[in-house]
Order: sequence, then structure tokens, then C-alpha cells
Amino acid sequence: VQLQASGGGLVEPGGSLRLSCAASKMFVSRYTMGWYRQAPGKQRELVAHITIGGSTNYADSVKGRFTISRDNAKNTVDLQMNSLKPEDTAVYYCNSLNSPKTWGQGTLVTVSS
Repeated sequence: VQLQASGGGLVEPGGSLRLSCAASKMFVSRYTMGWYRQAPGKQRELVAHITIGGSTNYADSVKGRFTISRDNAKNTVDLQMNSLKPEDTAVYYCNSLNSPKTWGQGTLVTVSS
């Protein structure tokens, strides 16, 4: 199983990015999938997840700014990030919550002017 996150980059505060997680050898529609992030010197944290039924949940720090979605046809899970703040700077990863797979390399998001 591989979970490949992409779409990161350098963005100014207030900007937007869209991350995408492509899964191989697993169907994202069969799992509760989440986006995590790990900032330098901090533990990895869950920022958003989407259940098999399509319900979503967000960490308080990103609520109202981030949107998680799933495309079953493409077998991807996306994270739309708006109104980015410097504290959103981190490496972002995707994984299953209920059956975690090997972590991928993640994608780096840097929010800075």
C-alpha cells in the first residue's frame, strides 16, 4: 500500500493550497481517511478526516478554513486549505484512521511572506 501526498509548496499568509493523496493497493472509499500534519519539533496531529459515509471532522485550529473531500473514482483524498497562516507550516500526510498504513513522505507546506 502506498499513500502519496502532493500539492504542497510555499504560499503567503492568506493564500490557498490544495493537497491531494493518491492511494495504491487500497480503496480510500473503504476507510476513514485523514490528513495529518507535523510541524518542526512537534508531534504529528490529525487535522481533518472523512468517514466511509462522507462525514467530516476538523481540528479546531483549521475549522472553517480547510475542507477534506474524497474522489472515489480517482481513489484520492484532497485537502483544500484556505486562509493559510504561518502556523499551518508543516509536512502534511494522509492515512487511514481505522487501519493505518505505512506513512508516506508527505508534502511540505510553508506559509511565509
